[in-house]
Amino acid sequence: MNWISNVVRPKIRNFLNRRESPENLWIKCPETGQLVFFKDVESNQFVIPSSNYHMRMSAVARLKSIFDEGTWLDIAVRTGSIDPLRFRDERRYADRLKDARTKTGLTDAIKVGLGKLEGTPVTVAVQDFDFMGGSLGMAAGEAVIAGLETAVDRGTPFIMFAASGGARMQEGILSLMQLPRTTVAVQMLRDAKRPYIVVLTNPTTGGVTASYAMLGDVHIAEPGALIGFAGPRVIEQTIREKLPEGFQKSEYLRDHGMVDMVVHRHKLRATLAELCWVLTKTTKPAPRMTLPELPPPASVTWTAQA
Repeated sequence: MNWISNVVRPKIRNFLNRRESPENLWIKCPETGQLVFFKDVESNQFVIPSSNYHMRMSAVARLKSIFDEGTWLDIAVRTGSIDPLRFRDERRYADRLKDARTKTGLTDAIKVGLGKLEGTPVTVAVQDFDFMGGSLGMAAGEAVIAGLETAVDRGTPFIMFAASGGARMQEGILSLMQLPRTTVAVQMLRDAKRPYIVVLTNPTTGGVTASYAMLGDVHIAEPGALIGFAGPRVIEQTIREKLPEGFQKSEYLRDHGMVDMVVHRHKLRATLAELCWVLTKTTKPAPRMTLPELPPPASVTWTAQA
């Protein structure tokens, strides 16, 4: 045995068998800068345990957290032209869409599902900010309309989780047309006397705030969410005045009447269920009765009597 067999080969073998750590093993809290183990944040519904900072959730993770047993039926959405204007800036719009779909696994920024929440049938739409900033384009508008139409057809409440930077500039006027289209669909839901509950998450801005995100029967916001049409910096530069502390945050908007309530993510599911029961004038579904297991019959010994 020589040094090649004893030293070089084991080192080469260990180097080749070395496993690299995943990129998302740790998460840095945007509020405190603390590093937190990703699995701990994931199991805590993407809320930083120490600071209670609400991280963004993907559309799939959000649907799993809302529906009973994490199961639902996906609602099919009509899709139009991928790139109607053949838009190009630094890159082609079609290439940006392809990358966003690969990154998120979604067809577009909004995913719609039909399932049960605490035993009550509901239709839920979730806007995923990781898909091009949750921007509102034709496909996203069609998804919102499909969700509202499903709620009307099935007679269920409609819950919208909004998270967006605004209209999608790559689709120009076609994206802005989604504002009146979704508004008409909301009116259809209202005519059918079905509840419409909006959950505003961080951030909800632009054309989404100017349309379906502010037309709900009840508006709930997650703690610390940025909500508004234009951002605080743009407003300050326009009016040339310093804005109040916490301006456009969910707590500030609740105190000034723009948002009905601010609900922690851990209590959101129960709050939504209660609102659905109240707004539909129904009672909480009775839990299934499970009979207790009976003990096995005791053995009996017969003896002859004298």
